[in-house]
Amino acid sequence: MRTYKLTIAYDGTRYQGWQRQANTDQTIQGILERTVGDMLRKTGNLREDFPVEVNGSGRTDAGVHARGQTASVVLPGLAAEGFFTEKVNSALPADIRILDAELVKNGFHARRSAVGKVYEYHIDTGEKPDVFARRYCYHYPHELDLDRMREAAGYLTGTHQFSGYTDKKDGNSTKRTIYDIMVTGQDSRVTLEYRGTGFLYHMVRILTGTLIEAGAHQRSAESVLDALRSGDRSRAGFLAPAGGLFLKEVWYR
Repeated sequence: MRTYKLTIAYDGTRYQGWQRQANTDQTIQGILERTVGDMLRKTGNLREDFPVEVNGSGRTDAGVHARGQTASVVLPGLAAEGFFTEKVNSALPADIRILDAELVKNGFHARRSAVGKVYEYHIDTGEKPDVFARRYCYHYPHELDLDRMREAAGYLTGTHQFSGYTDKKDGNSTKRTIYDIMVTGQDSRVTLEYRGTGFLYHMVRILTGTLIEAGAHQRSAESVLDALRSGDRSRAGFLAPAGGLFLKEVWYR
């Protein structure tokens, strides 16, 4: 058996998120698994009954994009040179691309082996939405106080229970570490970059909505602590739309 580490970029606009689902074939994972399996079976390098599983570093929601999603796939033998980056890419939709494929030690798993992630969120504060970036930014046509957003972000960094910043309560641990939240702006574009050990369901989008509210003077910077201390989702900000969010990078030891 051979394990491959894949680095994947995709425009999530027309897909129902990363994870395969029984009721739709429009997921990134599902399309990758079908395409890799079909290409290998056509060349006689895969038994019909061998299940191809492309395991991602995490699940991105419907409409969320990735510049550097990482996935792992285990195959019964060595893949030909260029198999993923040339042959598989040639059969994938134009909005999904395998950027790199690396043979790694067996036992590597894209999710379980990950030690950190980087997400970016893009906001367009212009009066009119940018025609060319509208799929990749949240159009929020109001001035944002970036210094106030940075102050609020400072309260959110560190190791905390983020139960107030997720929309899914499944009994699993909500303890996460955020190393840094960078708030930058140029002209009408504001970018938030989140670096941490990992993020809960909707966590980055809720953090973003909370920081936007702080930047719009709809809440104080210190108020972001309310949801942290209480674990009460209603004390955090709104859920920012999916289209502005990108999984930028996944870290491994």
